[in-house]
Amino acid sequence: MSVLEDKLLNSYKDEMISFMHSHPEYFDEAIELAVGDKQPYSWRAAWLLWSCMEENDKRVKKYTTKIVDTLKAKDDSHQRELLKILLKMDLSEKYESILFDHCMDIWEGINKPPAVRVNALKFIVKIAKKHPELAKEISFLTENHYLESLSPGAKNSVSKLMRELDR
Repeated sequence: MSVLEDKLLNSYKDEMISFMHSHPEYFDEAIELAVGDKQPYSWRAAWLLWSCMEENDKRVKKYTTKIVDTLKAKDDSHQRELLKILLKMDLSEKYESILFDHCMDIWEGINKPPAVRVNALKFIVKIAKKHPELAKEISFLTENHYLESLSPGAKNSVSKLMRELDR
């Protein structure tokens, strides 16, 4: 077990964040864990990275392709954390397109947990803001059958996201 893996299992989040800030040499290992399939470390590493990274973080940028390429193979909670990382990044149009399709699949998976679906919708809205022609095409995503399985809080988040898009 590496030092980082030990921290991921045996520390509270504040301790993990402090560790990452004082030991930046572990950042690449955290990303490798986050895109890997070494549970429970992989999910936790993705969860931690989101709290330790900056907007469009150059340390994450070199891994965005790998994150996008592995996203579909991850379980729901892991997808949610990777999406949160990608939401902070500026992606090339090629990867925006791939991720947009992944996010549409996630959103349309009405049996998936609301948290992963709402994060997928956040990415869809982010792309639609950059490409206004998409805004009209995605209005169907708020039809009742997509919203029925959501909690009132998640439905409220969806409403806010769609209002942002209308602005």
